[in-house]
Amino acid sequence: MNHRLNAKVGIDDMALYVPSLYLPIETLANERGIPFEKLNKGLGLYKMAIPDLHEDAATMAANVVAEIIERNKLNPRDIGRIYLGTESALDGAKPTATYVLEMLRRKYKETFGVNCLQNCDVVDLTFACVGGVDALHNTLDWARGDSDRVGIVVCSDFAKYELASTGEYTQGAGAIAMLVKHNPRLLVIEDNIGVATQGVHDFFKPKRSFDKKTVIEEVLKLAGVENISAEEILAKLPNSLEVTGILDDNDTKLSLHKDTPIFDGPYSNQTYQNRIREAFYDFRKKKITKNKLSENEPVLNRWGRLIFHLPYAAHGRRIASEIYMIDLQLKGEWEAFATVNDLLEPQAKDFENNADFEKAYGGFLRGITKTEAYKVFSKKKLFKAEATSGQIGNMYACSIFLALMGTLEADYLEGTDLADTTFGCFSYGSGSKSKVFEVEVQPQWKAVVKNFGIQTQIDKRIAIDYSTYEALHRMQQNESVLAPNSEFQLDRISEEAFREGARYYSWAEAEVSVLGNE
Repeated sequence: MNHRLNAKVGIDDMALYVPSLYLPIETLANERGIPFEKLNKGLGLYKMAIPDLHEDAATMAANVVAEIIERNKLNPRDIGRIYLGTESALDGAKPTATYVLEMLRRKYKETFGVNCLQNCDVVDLTFACVGGVDALHNTLDWARGDSDRVGIVVCSDFAKYELASTGEYTQGAGAIAMLVKHNPRLLVIEDNIGVATQGVHDFFKPKRSFDKKTVIEEVLKLAGVENISAEEILAKLPNSLEVTGILDDNDTKLSLHKDTPIFDGPYSNQTYQNRIREAFYDFRKKKITKNKLSENEPVLNRWGRLIFHLPYAAHGRRIASEIYMIDLQLKGEWEAFATVNDLLEPQAKDFENNADFEKAYGGFLRGITKTEAYKVFSKKKLFKAEATSGQIGNMYACSIFLALMGTLEADYLEGTDLADTTFGCFSYGSGSKSKVFEVEVQPQWKAVVKNFGIQTQIDKRIAIDYSTYEALHRMQQNESVLAPNSEFQLDRISEEAFREGARYYSWAEAEVSVLGNE
């Protein structure tokens, strides 16, 4: 018998960290001239989590991992790995997870020794919003190899878009940590994963480059200088290999990395739809091959809840319609459903080009979401994830896990018995990849979920006004809006030779005080 394949491995506990600041979506809607109802009722958005000046992907991750360690009374020496899923990496080579490790080591060195995390494996995994799921699946596979292995998977991101862009109102931030081990109290995760991947450009953060001459010409134009040309200034640069300034760089062009993405919203929705369908079929095929599912057996009935990556709160019920249709087809109920609801599926052969077909097919899927039967299905299996997402916003790699935590807490507060219930999970990362997998809720789940405290965190946050939000977004804020209090903080970014760009952190104990704009 292969004990590795029969081991019960999964998530024993989960923790959420949310920044203490938020911008009301109504404030942003008023500033941008967008009807609040369009964002609130249409997309399910209420509040947007905003990191303070002292926060970044590393501090948020360290804070939430510390909560997992302390809540579960873990000895850091027993943690075999801390794998980080993020697309908000702080360096092109040094993993953000190393900053997390160092913060934790300093925090716990007095109790557990200065080398308490020296033998802990850390790494960043990046694939847009699916990187956290990649880190989880990798760690689950590692844990199956030995019953003594204990790992932590953490996701940490700031979903930042350009001001006034079509993605701005979906912004959010935070971190989620998961304790992975054998015989978990919360969720068992089977080693059966549907995958679909294609290399597309729906959303990405490229290394952008700018010609030096173009940069100088722009500066001269802004300064109103006409008596000198960009060529004359470039000719003054030292003709040596030594780099003495920004323009005096050995490269012809200047490179720039931005936290904000280049994205095509409608195309990204289309690739999301395509990948989850393909991954869903792959998941079914693998289950059938293992004799865990019959050829035409539907799966939605076996899933008590559906957990989706939510770039905005209402996205799950909008994107699940095709899976709902496929399930009806497997049950032999689609034709009757389509007839009753006057739905006619468009065929690609009837259109001159694929763009027209995709547009028509998208309208057809939206038609499914408007049926009464689908609304009942959505309310039962999808809605609980929306409330939490709408209070925080997109968390990129954390998003699917926020949906999972929010659903579990909502059911716990309602007194629902989820023991032995299976959830279907649909993850997506631009670029693009989807993974479909199942989690099974364990009998001890309530004892774990009662400590989540999601709504408590959400309720204690501080609202900021628009001017403070824009100052933080533009990196013009000189002080933290709230002084760090019992949390990790970014102290400084070095400008010293051989340490330029190095980030330094500390644990802060201080009274909360408002320092920013009011």
